[in-house]
Amino acid sequence: MTQADPLDVLRTRTSEKWTAFPDDVLPLFVAEMDYPLAPPITAALHAAVDRSDSGYVPVAGNGVKEAFASFAADTWGWSPDPARMGLATDVSVVIVESLRRLVAPGEGVVITPPVYPPFFELVPEAGGRVVEVPLVDDGRTHRLDLDGIDAALAAGAKGVLLCHPHNPLGLVHPREDLVALSRVVARHGGFVVSDEIHAPLTYAAGSFTPYLTVSDEAREHGLAAESGSKAFNLAGLKCALLVAEGDRMTALIRSLPDEVAARAGLLGVLATREGFTHGRGWLRDTVAAIERNADLLATLLAERLPAVTYRRPAASYLAWLDLSALGWGDDPAERVLSDARVALVSGPAFGRQGAGFARLNLACSPEVLTEAVDRIARAVQAAGDGRLGG
Repeated sequence: MTQADPLDVLRTRTSEKWTAFPDDVLPLFVAEMDYPLAPPITAALHAAVDRSDSGYVPVAGNGVKEAFASFAADTWGWSPDPARMGLATDVSVVIVESLRRLVAPGEGVVITPPVYPPFFELVPEAGGRVVEVPLVDDGRTHRLDLDGIDAALAAGAKGVLLCHPHNPLGLVHPREDLVALSRVVARHGGFVVSDEIHAPLTYAAGSFTPYLTVSDEAREHGLAAESGSKAFNLAGLKCALLVAEGDRMTALIRSLPDEVAARAGLLGVLATREGFTHGRGWLRDTVAAIERNADLLATLLAERLPAVTYRRPAASYLAWLDLSALGWGDDPAERVLSDARVALVSGPAFGRQGAGFARLNLACSPEVLTEAVDRIARAVQAAGDGRLGG
């Protein structure tokens, strides 16, 4: 069973999560896990250091492409061809390098807020222009606004930057929506770059459908950004994959300079390969621990902060909290930090639709999660808002 490290051990880490705030703050913001690395990954990294294996990564990928292909086949029934893959530093680089070749300066790229904040920056970094088509919220779930995407492409946007599973909602887009999206995009001669970094963290009862599998159209115009960095907590080691199924996007990958692959980290490649090959049992246990925390959060909020609501995600370790009923303004994470000493991610960073929301990291111990909710509840009580009961 996967268990988080104790706080005193976690505070010896030097990553962003554990150095951005003073020690009296519980950091539940950036997407880093509090769990120890999968033992096969730890062993592989120790072995690499012992042999001083810290040089440049081979452009061919040192087996990481084949490892991902095997994982995808066993997990999702998808067998991508390693010969149609490319190596890159991280998913953000996959997105930027792809968009640089798919849009001319100033051309529109659709994003679907509330969405991962760097999407607002990666599109202009690649020379494109952000076109927002917010998700549709029916009060129970969110869906892609297919009519809105159709209209945006008809108005000149060139393609879609898809977040799948969707950050911050933990939304796994249903297959039928992806099929419909592929038909809309194909009708306009567009493209889809699908960020699937959270896909290995799909919950046990769910079913993740890779975008490149949903239709012939998707295979022709789609490019997937894949990585083990979220699943195995490897963000600092730097390894991601560009994956294609059709000739159009395969040609794009092959057009990339060798330096795009060479800038990946060798330790990241080795760790990712080990994770996808030998870390699957650890991953199952870790997803189960995250799911238990997702259930625990629902219980804690119902008992101690019923005015705060969230919908249980279907993937990832991120919880999207609606704190608007607390009356703490558009960015309640500011009050949560100042009054409760809990660090969350600001909701408005995900787009205008994030006003009144904040994102919380579930990849922690149940004790830390409980303490975080208790701190927020005490802060609400101390503020005298009378809002604990909703």
